[in-house]
Amino acid sequence: MKSLKPRLHLDLHSHSRFSADGVAEPEDMIAVAKQKGLHGFAITDHNTCECVDYFLEKGFMREDGEAVDGFLIIPGQEITTRDGHLLALGVHLPDVKGIDPVEACHLIHEKGGLAVPAHPYDYFRAGIREAVLDTLPMDGIEVFNAATSFKRCNSRAFTYAKEHNLPMTAGSDAHDAAVIGTAYTIVEPEEVTVKSVLEAIKAHTDLEQRYLTPKEAFKKTWNNMLRFKKKGKVGTGA
Repeated sequence: MKSLKPRLHLDLHSHSRFSADGVAEPEDMIAVAKQKGLHGFAITDHNTCECVDYFLEKGFMREDGEAVDGFLIIPGQEITTRDGHLLALGVHLPDVKGIDPVEACHLIHEKGGLAVPAHPYDYFRAGIREAVLDTLPMDGIEVFNAATSFKRCNSRAFTYAKEHNLPMTAGSDAHDAAVIGTAYTIVEPEEVTVKSVLEAIKAHTDLEQRYLTPKEAFKKTWNNMLRFKKKGKVGTGA
């Protein structure tokens, strides 16, 4: 019998201008996502939930986690932990940059969210190393990142997820609106709500896997270079 559950296409890794290396206007992210047929996305700016607050203020998100006009924006953050980047999905967090990754997972769980290592094995972009992955009470792993430095990083993450029976996610890691939805995660939740989507991610996902084009990847790198020049330091973007 055919499932009556909605089948949602969700980009679970994206950045707005509220990320230090992001240039995407929040409204443009929504417009492009809808144009590409996405049913929503997770906003996962680096070490801030300012864009979550912006979406709530403008009425594009709801505090109760319901969709707005059928479109679901999932609150989140990409935390720069002491040992690498960790996606916090479904939660609103303060800046906890530098936190121990195990402690970060516990914090995410206390707030009802999912802890998902971002682009693990991509050590050029602060991927969490395997020795640390083995210690984490994580809820899944990003096995496809459209902006990864090397395709083998995604392959190794996929192998790790299979070996440890972990839920898998995919995301564009978009830092400008044009590339949102390059890769995304497909889930079948009971309802189109944040809570139901988080439960669906843990149950089963399908993945749409496409890489950024060389031109798109160069634009992302250029944005990072500009940020580094302004900040005078490196190591927090990706």
